[in-house]
Amino acid sequence: MVEAKIENYQCPSCGGPLEYDAESAKLHCPYCESNFNPEDIAIQHSQANASQSSTWDTSSINNDWGQESSNLIEYSCPSCCGTIVCDKTTAASSCPYCNNPTILETQFKGNLKPDYIIPFNIKKEKAIESLKYFYKGKPLLPKTFTSENKLKEIKGVYVPFWLFDGTALGQASFTAERTYTKSNSRKTIEITKHYECRRAGEVSFKMVPVDASVQMDDNLMDSIEPYDYSGIKSFSTGFLPGYMADIHDVNVEDCFVRAERRCTTTCIDALEDTVRGYDSVNLQNENIYLQKGKVHYSLFPVYILNTLFNDKKYTFAINGQTGKTVGELPISKAKGFMRFFISFLITLIIEVGAMALYLYSGNDMPSADDMPLVVGVGLFIALVIATCSLGIAHSKMKTIFQARDADNYINKGLKLSFSKDIFLYETERVIERREPDSKKQMGF
Repeated sequence: MVEAKIENYQCPSCGGPLEYDAESAKLHCPYCESNFNPEDIAIQHSQANASQSSTWDTSSINNDWGQESSNLIEYSCPSCCGTIVCDKTTAASSCPYCNNPTILETQFKGNLKPDYIIPFNIKKEKAIESLKYFYKGKPLLPKTFTSENKLKEIKGVYVPFWLFDGTALGQASFTAERTYTKSNSRKTIEITKHYECRRAGEVSFKMVPVDASVQMDDNLMDSIEPYDYSGIKSFSTGFLPGYMADIHDVNVEDCFVRAERRCTTTCIDALEDTVRGYDSVNLQNENIYLQKGKVHYSLFPVYILNTLFNDKKYTFAINGQTGKTVGELPISKAKGFMRFFISFLITLIIEVGAMALYLYSGNDMPSADDMPLVVGVGLFIALVIATCSLGIAHSKMKTIFQARDADNYINKGLKLSFSKDIFLYETERVIERREPDSKKQMGF
């Protein structure tokens, strides 16, 4: 008999992980409950391994620039060690990442040639307007920040990205609950039915981006997504005049984990979205296998503004194709305190007005013993509302977040291969008891 490494075997029917059943001498799928001959699965497994690579395909990445390299100039920044490329008609007067005015011109060395480029779709003036609009509606922003900010120093830079193609094949099981109530003359019961929901399927992805620049904050680049790939072009230096292009300094191998995490998370979410008709759904376990496809090298358009405020550096990025603007804004402590105080005061005034209306309606004043409790509850409610108001204002000041999924780069929707919901058990909980009617019990 062929010895099978069953821990890596997947069900041909639903893609679930196969387990060896000693009693039947078969490979059993706990998801769709199919059974298979170990020898047949071993042959299929070896054939699949021969036809599919377990690593990303980087064969399209090359450094053959041809004659195009003769029109390019390379600059390096001695301050942040950033390296950028311009065409000979574009003068680079300062580093776009740290604003260092001294950058060194050197001969272009080649490096990797991008496969694709998304050209700038908005002009610098519109990017400045987008940033001004971004400042609006930020209640805790210091007044002096916008007046001192040097908006004209915004720079257009083509940022390098690795783009990953692949397909995530996944199986997951979820615990789900459906709750309803049942009542009679004596009590109300809450009944919860518990289920196990098994799902399997696959999701294909096209060009999931991961930025390849050390100087660019990963979360900042994640936050200006998505890009519209209908505007992507084969790379040509003809798109560079007037802009700078960053040279990648993050190896493709160092980006594998980020790309794989995004694809895996999206596959799990897609499977969970198919579990419907329940009041709550929770992931119990999952098994995701990623078929790794081609990797492409591309340049994406980004407007960057670095500015100092109170000796702290703030960086803002604008998607040069869509105009989406992100960044972390400074917070005025004085405005924060004032917002908290005003929210607290308004809540207290409303509470006092409500109490006055309560007394005006003919109700009695709370007793002296109850008064401390009433005042304490009122102060607590005002404190909670003021804190929530300040928290909401704080959340508007930061728009930089790590991308955890690849929803915007799904090439094909979820192809569901298996779906089964299994009822497990039900629980009951008394949520209300009612005293029996004594008169009815006595026959009146």
